[in-house]
Amino acid sequence: MTHETIPTDPNYAAQSGTARERLLDAAEALIYAGGIHATGVDAIVRQSGTARKSFYTHFESKDALIAAALERRDERWMNWFIAGTQRRGKGARRRLLGMFDVLREWFASADFHGCAFLNAAGEIESADDPIRVVARKHKARLLGFVRAECVAFVVEAEIDARRAAPLARQWLVLLDGAIAVALVSGEADAALDARAVGKTLLDAAVKPAATKRPPSRRTTT
Repeated sequence: MTHETIPTDPNYAAQSGTARERLLDAAEALIYAGGIHATGVDAIVRQSGTARKSFYTHFESKDALIAAALERRDERWMNWFIAGTQRRGKGARRRLLGMFDVLREWFASADFHGCAFLNAAGEIESADDPIRVVARKHKARLLGFVRAECVAFVVEAEIDARRAAPLARQWLVLLDGAIAVALVSGEADAALDARAVGKTLLDAAVKPAATKRPPSRRTTT
């Protein structure tokens, strides 16, 4: 598999012969499995098979390496998620609900450890830290993709276009909620529970608002 190939596994990082790429591969794998604070530079260098000098040649700090590894993961994960979503059907409704089927496949994989970006953000206190910035950009990028599908959905369903933005934000909460529940519970079917809630949201969005009855003018005698 080359870097240009859309991966079928969001955790897959194509191995490269360069020292920089090997360091990125090692950093991503180790922090995703064990966390940032539990992973030292020595462990990253050892797993990468490079010399410690290579680390300092390419990165000014451990945080810089991790931020770069997360940026690369963002690109790969989004390519995987978008491709999987688009394979779920031509209609926007089918694609939106299909997102949870894509997630379920990921949840069922042996090396699923939750969302790397939420995990990383949870370990970093400062909102301005480069690692938190990368995590925030990833969620913004995911929201942008979801919003585009929600825009397509409101057009498809012929409903108020203003519904797209709040629906997208709610959808992101469902996606991240499913990831969090699957991580803690170990149950891949958390994706199906989120899908059911999503279906309710979509149905409610297209359901005509109930017509309010005017107050009765009848009087008693």
